[in-house]
Amino acid sequence: MTAFIFRRAKQSDLEDIIFLLADDDLGKQRETRSETIPSNYLDAFIRIDGDPNQFLMVVDSRDIIVGTCHLTLMPSLTFQGGLRMNVEAVRVASSYRGQGVGEWMINQALWLARKEGCKIIQLTTNKERVDAKRFYEKLGFKSTHEGMKMYL
Repeated sequence: MTAFIFRRAKQSDLEDIIFLLADDDLGKQRETRSETIPSNYLDAFIRIDGDPNQFLMVVDSRDIIVGTCHLTLMPSLTFQGGLRMNVEAVRVASSYRGQGVGEWMINQALWLARKEGCKIIQLTTNKERVDAKRFYEKLGFKSTHEGMKMYL
């Protein structure tokens, strides 16, 4: 297996991250790729990067960004005031799928959650992502709630 490292994303990674977000059927419909990075992505990155409860992770393999996920630490009164981690925007480059990158990345997120003292780690996946749901279940995640969203 190729060696991976994970690290906090830098602004110079933004183009690669946007590419990963758009690199699937659902992402193609909702992300914008262009020669210059649209300001809304840059603004979002600056907000994420400036918030100590946010960790935009990239997985690097020999100076190539092969994966990303967005981790958020959320203080909560539930679970006796327990901290939780939310995992969003999990993506692996299509040419690296099936090679253990996703599992490795989620294991790093679990390690960070434990290190921070989280009581629970949660994520959502689109119902159209049947393979992703199966992947998360294989890693020990359980479908315990029915998620709801409202697009504004």
